[in-house]
Amino acid sequence: MGPDTHKNVELSQRGDNLTYRIGVLMDPIDSIKPKKDSTLAMMLAAQARGWHVSVFTQADLYIEDGEVSVFVSDVSLFDDSDKWFDVLDRRTAKATEFDCFLMRKDPPFDMEYIYSTYLLELIENTGVPVLNRPASIRDCNEKLFALQFPQCTPSHLVSRNQEKLKSFHQKHGDVIYKPLDGMGGASIFRAVADEHNLSVIIETLTRHGEVQTMAQRYIPEIKEGDTRILLINGEPVPFGLARVPAKGETRGNLAAGGKAVGRELTDRDHYICEQVGPVLKEKGLYFVGIDVIGDYLTEINVTCPTCIRELDAVFDLDIAGDYMRFIESEIFGKSD
Repeated sequence: MGPDTHKNVELSQRGDNLTYRIGVLMDPIDSIKPKKDSTLAMMLAAQARGWHVSVFTQADLYIEDGEVSVFVSDVSLFDDSDKWFDVLDRRTAKATEFDCFLMRKDPPFDMEYIYSTYLLELIENTGVPVLNRPASIRDCNEKLFALQFPQCTPSHLVSRNQEKLKSFHQKHGDVIYKPLDGMGGASIFRAVADEHNLSVIIETLTRHGEVQTMAQRYIPEIKEGDTRILLINGEPVPFGLARVPAKGETRGNLAAGGKAVGRELTDRDHYICEQVGPVLKEKGLYFVGIDVIGDYLTEINVTCPTCIRELDAVFDLDIAGDYMRFIESEIFGKSD
């Protein structure tokens, strides 16, 4: 039974005043940066609707004799940079005690991450929705997934062949090289037309021809920002967050020192969302962040998209609240 058709029998017997139980797989809650953390924004929005929120990490998830259980911390949340949570109880719970789970663990996307998606998929198979869908998170590499929409992407190459990667540079003259498993702007290299370190860049990223690496034609509009656009069930939030690179940088990632600037979506942004949105919806990728530079889609972030707090602050939005309303209506099947 998939999330779209999920109707929890126990919920249907509670009457009109429903209280949902939501479990959140995330990094340790005491390690987050509350002022900008999108997962905290989601949990605050769930709590504001009267839902019970529990958090846990990958280490707390296990299966025994075919049944998935979780060692959870039931929490009370606060929108406070000094104190953002209290632990009400620590306990072991069966996964089926929850009404849905959110997968909000930050990369790295390593084998432990993949194992977690397998366990979450077993939970999903019991009829408890997991958002985003574990199989789709596992299948959709955030850089390669974007290449399914070539009408939206810049010229690109993915290869481990060093000569092929060099030829791409000869063709385009100004190229970005990056690993397929990178995050936060890590290990992204720009090779300009007269790049003397081209061989070293390619050798490093491919580990001397052992690892697939992405090359993209450099997009000059990066100077105006790499825009994060959030989509809920395939529909875009009408504003994006342009991450403008610091002086001398080619990376707009906030983790790499970029400056956040809010902007309305352009006609091209809407076109890209129209191309990508139906596929996201079909795959159960309910909360996604796409990255757009100029007229081009560069990445589709499906694991743990961020920028809720920044967009809310600039445009007086309630993105996490909108997401909870979607979950309540479309996942839980509760009509207003």
